[in-house]
Amino acid sequence: MIQGKSVLAIIPARGGSKGIPRKNIREVGGKPLLSWTIDEAKKSDFIDRLIVSTDDEEIADVARHNGVEVPFLRPKNLAMDDTPGIAPVLHALEVLPGYDYVVLLQPTSPLRQVEDIDGCIEKCVIEQAKACVSVTVAEKTPYWMYHLSENGLLKSVINIEKQFFRRQDIPPVFSLNGAVYMADTNWLQKTQSFLEQETVGYVMPKERSIDIDNEMDIVFFEALISQMKNRLER
Repeated sequence: MIQGKSVLAIIPARGGSKGIPRKNIREVGGKPLLSWTIDEAKKSDFIDRLIVSTDDEEIADVARHNGVEVPFLRPKNLAMDDTPGIAPVLHALEVLPGYDYVVLLQPTSPLRQVEDIDGCIEKCVIEQAKACVSVTVAEKTPYWMYHLSENGLLKSVINIEKQFFRRQDIPPVFSLNGAVYMADTNWLQKTQSFLEQETVGYVMPKERSIDIDNEMDIVFFEALISQMKNRLER
């Protein structure tokens, strides 16, 4: 708990995946992808209950083997390619009511650490925000992005009064990294979205913001893990 408030954490892990077959239990860096998130979430000082929401028995077995509860199997209609990411969260809140806050931890962010999870939780509660999501400094700035008009003219994608010619002068911009989403449960059930005007951002470093979406991401992740292990062994 945190300041007397209860926290439910949900790791969504469906069985189907077009980009990387069986992605959530694919072994990467020496253990199933799902396990990277489980291991860090279990270290949290604030999470009262940690569950895995899945439609797949094999994934459920992996979760249980890692010491995490799988209180139900998610309905197949909530585990389709076009299922909104918020759907398994809202389903879990219906099945497991009574928590003040809910945290969503996607398995595709394996380098997120417990300090990021608890940092996001603390920021949300201390600032009395309705929701908090993790972000990182964007690799590309929209201040240097353009549309092409029908006659080939460059049109800025954002309305700006000042042109920036040096990167050092450009205001910092942030992008969602998908690692941590947190919200007041009552508020979330009403808005059905973590991203509203009341949402605050928790900044994570770029090196912990990798998102596993395709095979090249797996290759990069394993190379990164190998590099980190080599540094520790020196």
